[in-house]
Amino acid sequence: MVARPLACYVAAFSVGLAVAAAVTRAQPAASLKSVAIPRPSNLARYVANEQALVVLGKALFWDVQVSSDNRIACASCHFHAGADHRRPNQLASSDFPFSRGDMEAGRRVASAGIARRVAGEKEGRAHGLGVRQITTRNAPSVINAAHYFRTFWDGRASNVFTGRTPFGDSDSKPNLLVERDGQLVAEALRIENASLASQAVGPPVDDVEMSDPGRTWPMLGRKMLAARPLARQLVAPDDSVLGPLANRNGRGLASKDTYFALVRAAFRPEYWKSPAGAPEYTQAESNFSMFFGLAVQAYESTLISDDTPYDRFLDGDRGALTPAAQAGLQMFRVRNCTQCHPGPALTLATYSGVRGDAHSQGLGPDGGFFHTGVEPIPNDLGLGGRDGFGRLLSITGRNDPRLARWTAGLFKTPDLRNVELTGPYFHTGSKATLEQIVEFYTFAGDYPAPSLTPWGPDPHERITLPAFLKALTDDRVRFERAPFDHPELCVAIVESKDGTRPAASRRGAPVGAVERWASIPPVGAKGNRVPLQTFEELLRGIGSDGSRAHTLAAPCPTAAAVVSSLQPSF
Repeated sequence: MVARPLACYVAAFSVGLAVAAAVTRAQPAASLKSVAIPRPSNLARYVANEQALVVLGKALFWDVQVSSDNRIACASCHFHAGADHRRPNQLASSDFPFSRGDMEAGRRVASAGIARRVAGEKEGRAHGLGVRQITTRNAPSVINAAHYFRTFWDGRASNVFTGRTPFGDSDSKPNLLVERDGQLVAEALRIENASLASQAVGPPVDDVEMSDPGRTWPMLGRKMLAARPLARQLVAPDDSVLGPLANRNGRGLASKDTYFALVRAAFRPEYWKSPAGAPEYTQAESNFSMFFGLAVQAYESTLISDDTPYDRFLDGDRGALTPAAQAGLQMFRVRNCTQCHPGPALTLATYSGVRGDAHSQGLGPDGGFFHTGVEPIPNDLGLGGRDGFGRLLSITGRNDPRLARWTAGLFKTPDLRNVELTGPYFHTGSKATLEQIVEFYTFAGDYPAPSLTPWGPDPHERITLPAFLKALTDDRVRFERAPFDHPELCVAIVESKDGTRPAASRRGAPVGAVERWASIPPVGAKGNRVPLQTFEELLRGIGSDGSRAHTLAAPCPTAAAVVSSLQPSF
């Protein structure tokens, strides 16, 4: 395979900005099984037992105790095929796709975050209803995210993990305390190939997603290290990772196991054994962000869905794809979808896309980011935004300020596996079905995008392209079989009191909203007997007869107990 520039896109950027549409590649001869995930550098310097690290990471990822109000886990935005298929404010099929007016107003379908604390409210009491915040972008799937060079839609989670923030080398502080010769020494942490760790340390201390304002990582460390893992949630005794530690007589893991015990099993002692530390905090509490980031990365790196019909087709099983799916694959290639979604990973935002491999030239650190044509660029600058230290997210723009303006509105290209299950779509959540996605690309998007050209309409493609996209679903994901099994979770469903459908705001639910808590039951290694519900099926009410999982109709049996036993917020 030989990479070649797309002249039209280079011209559009005038100086050849290294983004994904700058090259095109031939289809691969092998499946995602052939692609190894680069290991984080220097991991053995910090980690004593990698299997124990996965155990710690899975527990932390699914545990609602990580949030200030003990009601939100990392998994609350990634519980459904690695994504979130809740529909806020009683949205219906007729509300999709969003209109141009909706998009220009900045409308979003996104996840419910933490409730804003009501003025004068005492710590430890339930937050007021009607003020649960809404994140600013639709949550992408964490499945196969280990293949990305950078994470988040805007790439702000750096490939370099520095221990406390998502922003890599922008954060130059010595964020780690290590015991050397009987003394605690502050050291800088720098681990490459670790964007998942960088991503993981963002939401837990974000005051929209999971944290009350002012909470720090050492504060969270103090809370979690003393806690019993998943104490408020059921864990299946045959959970593929947590099952051996599950409490057979109640919730969470066995009573002898605290998070500090799991940390001690996973990490080298020079990072946790000293009772001293920063003022007010022990060494382990001070280092908790490193424990959290590396552990969650280790768990998420097990979530690889590489056994789809498409993967089996690439590995030589010519009967793995139906005739309609094979026709859709041909259209996928003819319509140049592979410019953004090439290779085994179906995205250029990967290590090989950025660094290159034996078959093609790497695009550099901004590889795999595109103008998507979804909404007006001023609404969301994407890669053209700035990190928490004020630095441009685009590495290309940092290196050459003349190029910075071309990075506004660029977003990371996602892998398409399991896309059937991960609606609503785009960073805006503005499309509900695969057919709407095909329609969108047929007309080259809703707003100008240099990488898109119109190519329709063609009624045949409206059948075959969705058929191909559905062949990208791994049945292990569809039925939540190992490694995609998980503990119990309650998720908030934010709705209006009167049943109307007010527009979702950028930062919060509409006044007068109510929330109910829906049950996501625990599932063990063998998975569910029925498949996951798609977002389209949720909108149409398909699956409420028990023929689908995660219909969000069943009330959470532990919701009342969670509300009545909230701990002080920290």
